Amino acid sequence: MNDARNQRTRIGALLPRICWIVTLAGMLTGPQVIRAEGEGEDNGPQPPSVSWIDGPSMGQLGSLAELKVPELYRFAGANDTRQIMEFYHNPTDGSELGYIEPANPFASWYVVFEFDDMGYVKDDDKDDLDPVAMLESIKRGNEAANKIRERNGWGKIEVIGWEQEPHYDETTQNLVWATLARSEGGLGVNYNMRVLGRAGVMRVTLVCDQSQLKTIVPQFNTLMQGFSYVPGQKYSEFRSGDKIAEYGLTALVTGGAVAVAAKSGLLKYLWKLIVVVVVGIGAAFKKLFGGGKSSTT
Repeated sequence: MNDARNQRTRIGALLPRICWIVTLAGMLTGPQVIRAEGEGEDNGPQPPSVSWIDGPSMGQLGSLAELKVPELYRFAGANDTRQIMEFYHNPTDGSELGYIEPANPFASWYVVFEFDDMGYVKDDDKDDLDPVAMLESIKRGNEAANKIRERNGWGKIEVIGWEQEPHYDETTQNLVWATLARSEGGLGVNYNMRVLGRAGVMRVTLVCDQSQLKTIVPQFNTLMQGFSYVPGQKYSEFRSGDKIAEYGLTALVTGGAVAVAAKSGLLKYLWKLIVVVVVGIGAAFKKLFGGGKSSTT
């Protein structure tokens, strides 16, 4: 009884936001019926049972890297990350290594970690990044992605422009950019970071509402200070004979030319990023469902 009352209280607190989120999230998942426990039968999709790791602790990103999980955050490993992504209609490909979010049930942003073992990415083009050309390439990719979304019965997404133009930090080997997209009902932002490593690139995606970005990015940057590749996997530990990626920094942002993207699978990933823009705006929904928390440290 108390659980049902508590959930109704949480739903009431989020109601103004939920009315807006339904417009976007409904396109992906169909009509959502939110009920407190014991208030009728819900035959819709059920959230996965996630084995959360509460901070302060250490989250393992496969055998390649690790992340310090601060207090008031919770982390999910690779298998649980895939379940979470699939629940929110994000196609998975086995590259998912981790997921972190604030433990606060009213927070509505999260971060996903994926690794692409493309090899060592040379940063020779760091001074030649062309935001205008990159954006045009992303928009062309989005047109193809929308055809896929239409076949799946999902709403189309329009890439509006840069929320933050691509920038490469030569000291940290971090490539950062943010795209702004619009769908029926609102705007969404994908804030992307690519952390170069010896054997490939860790794809780090922050998903949040546009209005939250200025507040959340500082928290995200603080969170990423706790990220590190394990010894032997750092960018600086490249050795002669290691696999070299077939493309550079520009292709990490745009998906590269069609031939390169088709060969590497980046077209599929570009669609994945576009999907997650809308899914992220529906993140407040997942707070209402909980998810079978069983903490380990």
